[in-house]
This record gives sequence, C-alpha cells and structure tokens, in this order.
Amino acid sequence: MTEGFIPTLGKELSKEEIKRIINENNVEFIKLEFCDINGIMKNLSVPNEQIDKVLNNEIMLDGSSIKGFRNIETSDMFFYPDLKTFSILPWRSDEELKVARFICDIHNADGTPFEGCPRCNLKRMIARAEKLGYKMNVGPEAEFFIFEKDEKGMPTLTPSDKAGYYDIAPRDKGENLRRKIVKTLKKMGFEVEASHHEVAKGQHEIDFKYADALTTADNIMTFRYVVTALAEEAGMFATFMPKPIYGINGSGMHCNISLFKDGKNTFFEKDRVYQLSKDALYSIGGLLKHVKSFSAITNPTVNSYKRLVPGYEAPVYLAWSLANRSALIRVPAKRGEATRIELRSPDPSCNPYLAMAVILGAILDGVENHIEPPLQIEDNIYEMTPKELKRFKIDSLPTNLEEAIEMLKKNDTIKDALGEHIFNEFTHAKQKECEIFRTYVSPLETKMYLEMY
Repeated sequence: MTEGFIPTLGKELSKEEIKRIINENNVEFIKLEFCDINGIMKNLSVPNEQIDKVLNNEIMLDGSSIKGFRNIETSDMFFYPDLKTFSILPWRSDEELKVARFICDIHNADGTPFEGCPRCNLKRMIARAEKLGYKMNVGPEAEFFIFEKDEKGMPTLTPSDKAGYYDIAPRDKGENLRRKIVKTLKKMGFEVEASHHEVAKGQHEIDFKYADALTTADNIMTFRYVVTALAEEAGMFATFMPKPIYGINGSGMHCNISLFKDGKNTFFEKDRVYQLSKDALYSIGGLLKHVKSFSAITNPTVNSYKRLVPGYEAPVYLAWSLANRSALIRVPAKRGEATRIELRSPDPSCNPYLAMAVILGAILDGVENHIEPPLQIEDNIYEMTPKELKRFKIDSLPTNLEEAIEMLKKNDTIKDALGEHIFNEFTHAKQKECEIFRTYVSPLETKMYLEMY
C-alpha cells in the first residue's frame, strides 16, 4: 500500500474523493463485486478510465448468466456501487499495479432495485425495521479450515497443522497466515477483535467487530474473499465448507445479535429478570419459532446438516440459555450496551445477505407479535435422554436440507423476508441439489455394499 494510505472501508466518501484516491494510489483496475443467491461472490473488472461510468451507475451486467437472476429476455441490468464499500485490495496491490473494489447492488434497466439481488433484498428488510424504529447489529464468528495442497496444487483434506483449541505455535502452523489475514483486514478498515485456533486440526476463527446487518453481510463476503485469497497466496487452501471431514467438529458462524432504537440497545433493561428487556425475550421467541424454517438459508447445503448433529458442539436443540452452550441460543454475560443474544446454528457457507434478512424477519415477527420464548434451559441438553427432551418440550433443527426446504415453503414470515423471486429461485436450486445427492452413489456405499450383496 502507498505510504500513509488511510483505510476507506465504511467511510462517507464523495465521488471526487474516490477519484482522487484512485489517482494518488495509481489504482489501475476496479472490481465491481456482487453476490448471487448461493452467496458466491462475482465481479466485473474495469480499467480506471471507466471510473466515471462506474460512479454514475452506467456499467451493465448480463443477468441471464448469473444463478437466480434474470432470463435472457430481460437480462440487461446495472451495477450500483455502494461508495462506502470502496477499498484498495492490499493483497492484490503492489507498487506497479493496484486494484480497488466496490460492493454493488444490482438494479433493473429502469433503475429500480432488482428483487433477486440478495443485497437489495436485505436493504428492503432493513427499511422495514427502520419504520418500526429498530436497527439490528450483528457480530459474526466465522470458522474455517486450512488444508494442504498436493504436488499438483489441488486441495487435499490434510489439515495444515495438528493443533487444537487456543494452541500456539509451533503446534499452530496457521498462526502466521492468520496474522497476515488480520493485518490485511485492518488495512481495509476492519476492527478485528480476536483470532485463534479452533477445536479441530487446521481449524481457525477470526472475529471482527459487530456492525449493522448490511455492513456485517458485506464484511462476511470480504472476509471469506481475503481468507481464501491469502491462503492461496501461501500455497494452502482455505474452505468455509461446514463439515469437510467426518468425525471432527465442523465450522459454524455464530451470530451475536442486538437491536438498537434511538441509539440505545433495546435488549438491556436493568430492573428486569436477567436484565433482559421484552424486546430481547420476544426476539428469542421469534428466532425459536422460525429457526427450523430459516435453516435452509442459514445452513444451505447438504453438508451443513452433517455439522448439525449431536456430539460435536453444534447446536441442534431449540432452546435458549443464559450461559449453556448446548442451547441453540444463549445470552452472553455482558450487559448494558453489550447485551446480545447469540444464535449458534448458522454456518459460514450461507449467503450472508439472505441470512441477515431471515434472522431480521424472525426477530421483527417476535417483537411485533410479542412471541414469548419458553423457559431457559440450564442443564446440558446434549446429555438429556429422549424422554427428558420430550418433558422439557425441546424440539430439534431439521436433520437434512430437504426437510429444511419443506419447512421454509410453509413459513410465510420467512418467505416474505426473502421476497417471491429469491424464494422461488433458491428453493428450486436447492431441490435440484438435494436430488443430485439423493441419487448419487457414494464411495462409502460401494465399500459397504458391493461385496456384501
């Protein structure tokens, strides 16, 4: 980076200021990034001479080529860059060549927001919350694995180290890469709160500061991009796949959630039981009511449900607790402005814009309709017998993606949080995915049954 360059991410910059930064830092290419319904980052790269067209929303996109967007008859669409997301990419930049990026909304040819753009849809839900006076803040905890590559440069399932939870170097061989990721994120304007080795071999976590729902979704997309790019640069392979290896812990993305109103955290109320307000309890009630239906969004792959099984610290039981990590939702100990609830089921393969939209939809339903949660559970739910689970009326998450999709189809609140276009495209794509896995003959099946029968 140029000496003295100030991180721009999240700053209110004018078009002229952006053009000045591009000129002063010799930025040659500008990436226009956006997200498809699967949460996969896409981009169009243009030379710096096109910056006026970029800033005036004149760069076009063929929407018929993007999963879940438009058909070929109505495919002309436009990039609408969010100026707050402008940033020079530190790992893509050297003295000779620098690359910058914007995260973009996708708009129709008539200038209206495209209903199938996940980012535009989240903005729609945020506007709904704002009409009620609320702003949702989220702090994600995204886990990931780092694996070695083979002699041909292809990914393997060999973890990059043999370390465990909170281990240090030399056992934690990913420490240097993790440190580089943190430094890169800080250059871009992230406020990183912590980083550490996770439970499984080769598994890591980096936590960055909470933000409003849109900024958080943007940050998750950027975070995944930075992690995978820097691992590649280091000759390794990073993945946010929820459960890459049988028999060990999978990767989650716990979401720490709070609601603010008039600049204050509405979850905190000093004189109430647990110092939790009605808004906090209603939010828990809304999440527990709808979590089975929005699991198709927060846990969107067939593989996601191989993480959500008892025995690997993954939350599968629909309950809440003040401290009990075996519950789906827990309330961390901090109070005051730091009061929050932690939803523990999402995983990092989700589309963060859709995940934030459905979580917000569930919370708003809880708050608007005064949905009371059940009593909190203090016992270790993992050790409960089926009879005890029944006695406490503790339900479970869906056991597979197909079941989750069927529940999503029946839930009008969550369907509305997605919008008709995204709901239809998402469920259609995921049903096809389920069918592929349902009919595929795996090597394990062949190993078990070929000679037996």
